[in-house]
Amino acid sequence: MFEWDLRNKVIAGSIAAIILLSVGLYFGKIYQSPAKTDKIYSEALTDFKNGKYQNAYYLFSRITLFSNLKPIAIYHQAECAKMLNDDKSELKQYQFLFNNYPKHKLSIRSKYLAGQKLLNEKPQLAKKYFESIIHNAPDTDYAIASEYYLGVIMLDKYKDDKIIPPSVVTDAENCFRHYLKKAPSGKHALNAVNIWLALNDNITSDDYILLAKSCYLFGEYVKARELLHKANVNEAWALDVKNSYALENTPRAKFLTENGLQKYAQYADENDIIDAIDIYTKLSSSKTQAVDRLLSIASGKGRDYLLSLKCQNVAQKDKAMCYSHLYLKYPDGRFSADALANIFFAKIKAHDYENAKKIGRDHLNKFPDANSAPMVMYWMGKICERTNSYDEYMGYYKSVITNFPDSYYAYRAYLKLNRLTGPLITSYINPQPVVYPYKYTKNNIIVKLVDLQDYDIISELGNDEFIKSWVLYKKGDYSHSMLVARDAMDKITQKPDKYDLRWRLVYPVIFYDDVKKYSGQTGNNPPLMLALIREESYFDPLAQSIVGASGLMQLMPATANEINSKFGLGMNSYDSLFNPYMNIKLGNYYYEFLRKNLEGYDVSSVAAYNGGIGSIQKWKTSLHYNDTDEFVEQIPYPETKNYVKKVFRSYWNYIRIYNGNN
Repeated sequence: MFEWDLRNKVIAGSIAAIILLSVGLYFGKIYQSPAKTDKIYSEALTDFKNGKYQNAYYLFSRITLFSNLKPIAIYHQAECAKMLNDDKSELKQYQFLFNNYPKHKLSIRSKYLAGQKLLNEKPQLAKKYFESIIHNAPDTDYAIASEYYLGVIMLDKYKDDKIIPPSVVTDAENCFRHYLKKAPSGKHALNAVNIWLALNDNITSDDYILLAKSCYLFGEYVKARELLHKANVNEAWALDVKNSYALENTPRAKFLTENGLQKYAQYADENDIIDAIDIYTKLSSSKTQAVDRLLSIASGKGRDYLLSLKCQNVAQKDKAMCYSHLYLKYPDGRFSADALANIFFAKIKAHDYENAKKIGRDHLNKFPDANSAPMVMYWMGKICERTNSYDEYMGYYKSVITNFPDSYYAYRAYLKLNRLTGPLITSYINPQPVVYPYKYTKNNIIVKLVDLQDYDIISELGNDEFIKSWVLYKKGDYSHSMLVARDAMDKITQKPDKYDLRWRLVYPVIFYDDVKKYSGQTGNNPPLMLALIREESYFDPLAQSIVGASGLMQLMPATANEINSKFGLGMNSYDSLFNPYMNIKLGNYYYEFLRKNLEGYDVSSVAAYNGGIGSIQKWKTSLHYNDTDEFVEQIPYPETKNYVKKVFRSYWNYIRIYNGNN
């Protein structure tokens, strides 16, 4: 008995050892170290980029199942198959991906692409995929496009029949209508328009306008005109103005604007009305006369915008009355916050501080998040300082910095709190690299893909704009990166603290060695020159304006030639302006020239960089102001006034973000 038990134990032990050895050998065969996986993936990407799709397909297949790169590798296998015209393998990889990784970010895209592949051969399966996308991912672009394909599939069933059932026509029209409403400039918009027009002659006015809008957005202006002529003029006039302008039919554009504002304003979207008014004033020889003309006939929507345009252009002494009329007429309109802010400032100019305080408090209570709120809050501090209300003005200045930390007025408040008399805080910043904008774990797939330079796939893995900005930065597209991050930060009401890594994307430090070098040679402030470059070109060395201003610091060729001759800077040709090194050099010497001719005042010099030195010298003698703040607020050119605020806002943020705790 004992020998039998011993024999069984030996056998069982041997079997267990064999099983363990087999499992060990199996896992040893399939196991990949992370370093090896990354190497294979990188080689596969290189082969794909070099057109070696067969080998890339094989290498992607070797990525281990245990890696978070596996579903992405499967997707890339489908891409390889597509490039090899292997439809069967392409579809197989898409289906494998969304069946085995249903929660992965690429699952929806794979199902959408599989649906496209099956449109002709298996339309009902394609329909099933598209309906699944609409149900499970309704807010995605893939769901919007799936609406279009459902309409196509419905109609394709009857492609050989002379008559399509009315119910099918209605359902298909609904699919195309939903698609065009959500994506009027979408990839399939023109196809949807053409199919719909061929499908039915009995189209409503609203639908003709919908179809015309897509044609307009695609530059099909003649076709848009034909469709708009079939719609009711009371609903179509605002879009017709834009289309007529695109067709260079000035008389029609102006007639439609006048007629529309007079009779049909209530039927048009407010944004479309504003666009129509802007076109009308652009087509007129005198903007003031154009606005007066439209004001004389407009009575409904658009009148508040026209009044705001009128107030912008009236003489300084008449602004308070003009804005008061606008605010009293439209106290809750789109332009009411700005109107009240202007009334507030007019009271300050008149030294009527008590009424200015009342208006300022009303503004901050009614419009706490308006674009004009930082200005009102800052000037409330200035009023309290002028009337020696110490606690109040300190409170307002601190509130500007707390509530609007990245604003131009936070910068002005900082100067006040620290008793700084000039516009410059410091010439020192400690540049930090742009990094992944969030704290992340070791296995962060986005970071891994960027390290592997698989940039194009990242946009499919998430909608975070700051990550998109970071990827663009890593690709070297600094300009686009900064703009994406800027717009994303503008959407955040409660701004993060200055240590947040996202700020580095909004205010990146680029070309700073050259900036420091030539700022040092000319006596300019390096962070201020960096801010100026940011606002001039968004760090695009190849930037060129419609009037010919070129390069990082947007220099006009004639100005660059003059500065080059004056200082002997070595510019050999116009193309040199697109060289970052030369452009920064020329720009710094030009700014030094402005500064020396404007008594060393940086605010005046920044204004002159945009508005011209002649204009600044004229304003400094014609405007009535007591300090820099009053001068800036009264700059007659809106573009130049905003430019000064934007440059010094950027300067403030470079100082704020890259000076640690100082």
